[in-house]
Amino acid sequence: MLPVLIFPQFDPVMVHVGPLAIRWYAMAYITALVVGWRLVRRLVTLTPQAGTPEQVDDFLTWATLGVVLGGRLGYILFYQPQLYLEHPLAALQVWHGGMSFHGGALGVVLALALFAWRNGLSFLAFSDRVTIVVPMGLGLGRVANFINGELWGRAAPADLPWAMVFPQAGPEPRHPSELYEALLEGAVLFTIMWLVARSERIRERPGFLAGLFLFGYAVARSFCEFFREPDAFIGFLPFGTTMGQILCIPMAIAGAGLMAQAMMRPPRPVLMPAAIGTEEAERP
Repeated sequence: MLPVLIFPQFDPVMVHVGPLAIRWYAMAYITALVVGWRLVRRLVTLTPQAGTPEQVDDFLTWATLGVVLGGRLGYILFYQPQLYLEHPLAALQVWHGGMSFHGGALGVVLALALFAWRNGLSFLAFSDRVTIVVPMGLGLGRVANFINGELWGRAAPADLPWAMVFPQAGPEPRHPSELYEALLEGAVLFTIMWLVARSERIRERPGFLAGLFLFGYAVARSFCEFFREPDAFIGFLPFGTTMGQILCIPMAIAGAGLMAQAMMRPPRPVLMPAAIGTEEAERP
């Protein structure tokens, strides 16, 4: 039997600045938002233009609120509703953790819809450019989960070369499922989104890239759930599924539907003239 790896017990606090403690998880969110913001400023100007860099600047605040509020509310509603019904003030204790990607995704979708409506943008076209960079944030978040020693994997064969013992999860070797998710939901999905988005023919079909992200994430997350230990307060659901897999079903259906609709519609070389300061009428 090969010796297993021992989790290196990282300090969850990245750096102390006086009385302020900056945690790895917070830094993952900050880095993803800042780098993603800079990339989307460039992406919206690619033909056909979906907005302006200044509009992306304005959307950054909306996106931050959508992620944080949606992620927190999603965790409360999807994972522990009874706990927070009995202790409602605990919902404000975000320093104890508890964020849901699916809730955060719904929060960002709502933010995108409201922002596009207020600014006269094409909701689908603007969403396409934003979702290209989302996997980058997912990957960084999963790395932060690993550093925090949380959301570990299921028991793994002791002869698996990268099996790891997480001190808080008992003595048995486990899959480092956080790293699986960082690779598939982050690096692989981002690479696919970036390569597909290079095609102008795809960018002319509003909704395709957003659908590709939803479908790709649902597939990657569902696969990784086979190696991730389900939350102790939920456990396994019928047929051995997990809550993460159940929540991915509507995402996969919505993603496939968006891609199908985008391909059935004729290409739209001009998306929202109002967003780029022209008076030309939008082409049908």
